[in-house]
Amino acid sequence: MISDDGNQIGVVPLRQAQQIADEKGLDLVEVSPKSKPPVCKIMDFGKYKYKLEISEKLKKKKQSHIVVKEIKLRPKIDINDLNTKKRQIEKFIKNGNKVKITVMFRGREIVHKQLGMDILENIINDLGDHSLVEQRPKLDGYNMIMVLAPS
Repeated sequence: MISDDGNQIGVVPLRQAQQIADEKGLDLVEVSPKSKPPVCKIMDFGKYKYKLEISEKLKKKKQSHIVVKEIKLRPKIDINDLNTKKRQIEKFIKNGNKVKITVMFRGREIVHKQLGMDILENIINDLGDHSLVEQRPKLDGYNMIMVLAPS
């Protein structure tokens, strides 16, 4: 048995251990049930559970959540619109998010795959110092997809 201040009391019968805990107004908690003899500790169990909850919340708070933002473009996008999208991509990357850039082709536009590739290469050249290319541009059906991650 271990006391509430952390000192080891020794082997004590269960009734006597429970009586000692009751006198102090605390709980008798079995810490290691598989050992011979089982180890029990006198503590305030409610306070112990509260501290565990607080530490779990702090661990969750410190975790970073990587969010994948998506930007959709068309092969016939205007230069000014493309610059606006680039600024938006740059903002997402500065916030620590990954960005999935999709160039969508409709109908016969798929014949001009090079237009989509040129747009994505242009984005890589302009944002190369702020980001890493996690997935190179590749064609997936009628969409060309690329993923950028913060550097």
